[in-house]
Amino acid sequence: MARIGVLWACVGWLLLVMTNGAGAATRPLATYGELIKALDRGDSVRVVLHYAAMTLTVEGKESPAPDAVGGMNLETWERFAAGVIRNPKAYVAASGTALIAHPRYGHVYNYVRLRVYEDGAVEVTARYLLPTTFEVVMDETFRGQISLSDKTGGARFFVQK
Repeated sequence: MARIGVLWACVGWLLLVMTNGAGAATRPLATYGELIKALDRGDSVRVVLHYAAMTLTVEGKESPAPDAVGGMNLETWERFAAGVIRNPKAYVAASGTALIAHPRYGHVYNYVRLRVYEDGAVEVTARYLLPTTFEVVMDETFRGQISLSDKTGGARFFVQK
C-alpha cells in the first residue's frame, strides 16, 4: 500500500514539474532580428495581438481599435529581403484561416495575414469570408509595432523551445 502512495506522489511531482517547465520554456522576442533568428532555427513562434494598442483602418479611414486580443502560431511563413518583390523593406509574412461562428455574419472564414517588417512595424489584415462564395464581408487592417508590453505596439512575439 505504501508503494502506491509513493507512486502517486512521484506522478504528481512529475506532472507539477512538466507543467511549470512548459511556461519557463517560453520567452519574448523583442526585435525583428530576434524573430528572424528564431524562425531560421525552426523554433515555434507565437504572436499575441493586442488590437487596442494598434491603429485600425477600415475602408481607408482610421477608427478606434476594439479592446480585443487574438493570437496565432507562425507555422507557415515566408521571409522577403528588401527589393525581392518590389518591397522597400524586408519582412516576414504569415497567415491563418479558421472557420468561426460570428453573431452578425454567421459562419465565416476568419482570415488573418500578418506582416512583420525589418523596422519592427507590424501589419495585421483581418477578413471574414463567406464559406460558400468567399465574399469578403469584413476587412480591417491593424498597424502596430513589435512590443514587450500589451499597452504599446500591440504585437507580442514569443518563442517556445
